[in-house]
Amino acid sequence: MQTATLNHQTEVKVSDRVQIVTMLYDGAINFIGKAKEKMEVGDTLGKTDFIKKTSAIVRELANSLNMDGGEIAINLKNLYDFVLESLIKAEINNSMDALNDAEKVMEILRGSWKEMQEVNQG
Repeated sequence: MQTATLNHQTEVKVSDRVQIVTMLYDGAINFIGKAKEKMEVGDTLGKTDFIKKTSAIVRELANSLNMDGGEIAINLKNLYDFVLESLIKAEINNSMDALNDAEKVMEILRGSWKEMQEVNQG
């Protein structure tokens, strides 16, 4: 009985972490979309605000990585670095392409986490 309870608690903790990470991806993608909208209408301050919010989320995701986790953690760190660099390019150069690149990576990563979330719920 005690083992079953511990297994259930572990499943809940993993499920909660996956859900939180998925929500962070959703937030970052939402903010990228808002930054794109602001860029399209020439609202530089609004664009900057949403790029900063996105960058904060991506930095938090990067900082939460367990770098002892091996190749997966290293690859995720590299992807987060790419997204941050793209956000900087978008900010400095007013580049919609850079925002699209950042958005694409975040959507791919979110899709992977959503699959993991579905597996944990199933």
